[in-house]
Amino acid sequence: MLVNFKTLCLSVVLIGIGQALSAQKNDSGTGNSISLVVLGTVQDAGSPHIGCEKMCCTALFAENDPTRKVVSLGLMDHSNNKTFLFEATPDIASQLKILRNRAASPKTTPDGIFLTHAHIGHYTGLMYLGREALGAKDVSVYAMPKMKSFLENNGPWSQLVTLGNITIQPLQNEKALQLTDRVSVIPFTVPHRDEFSETVGFKILGPEKSVLFIPDIDKWSKWKKHIVAEITEVDYAFLDATFYDGQEINNRDISEIPHPFVVESMALFESLPSEEKNKIHFIHLNHTNPLLNASSKQSQAVLQNGYRIARLGNSFRL
Repeated sequence: MLVNFKTLCLSVVLIGIGQALSAQKNDSGTGNSISLVVLGTVQDAGSPHIGCEKMCCTALFAENDPTRKVVSLGLMDHSNNKTFLFEATPDIASQLKILRNRAASPKTTPDGIFLTHAHIGHYTGLMYLGREALGAKDVSVYAMPKMKSFLENNGPWSQLVTLGNITIQPLQNEKALQLTDRVSVIPFTVPHRDEFSETVGFKILGPEKSVLFIPDIDKWSKWKKHIVAEITEVDYAFLDATFYDGQEINNRDISEIPHPFVVESMALFESLPSEEKNKIHFIHLNHTNPLLNASSKQSQAVLQNGYRIARLGNSFRL
């Protein structure tokens, strides 16, 4: 049984790599284009997951899957030679390498890093910009007020500020920030476990198309906005899909880690026309989530219902 599972894992790796290469081939990333690339799709602690002895992780400890990177998006304005990173994950080193290669940029660091909140998969990659690693100079890190204060007043993050490795640029709720003459970003707060900072999603507005990015939220019903209406206003929506359903977590209190289950989201979006469903890319997948396996019956069901599943290397023109 273990041999068959390893074979399955290998096939999933090959499928993921093939999708990434296909996406890269289809997006030239040159000229005057604005493009977005998926740099990671996994929940904060990655896959394989620390301490996990389930089948979803056992073979991955023995044979790593290079497509399993923590959730992140990369934004490229090719005409202005600028790149931006959304989330600073523990996989930031390889993710920045992918972003540089896609942008054909000589710059080691991006022109800005946008943070959603202070949970481990979304900001701790900043440590690689510090003295022990890159020793970066004045990398712009965009953060909301509580997130900004958290970084400035707590070590080791405060050292990044005092040494000039990063420069924190303040964000305001619902206030658009013009990144270049062709790209702007709008942060907006969402309900989540805000122990150390507020949590935001982002709208990314290109000259032709727009993106909604909400990797973490408690439940759609807790948000003051209506997610269905928000989807209709954009061209692509990358939405929290941490757990496929409640059966995945049988050793934790699910109330402590609330997220919209994929089955709940699909039920909520069921009445949407096919062109609206097709905008939705499920992302931020827990290591237990069967959507990480492109061959699983759950992945096939999501695709058959008209939705998409974000995969490393997927790219989009904005």
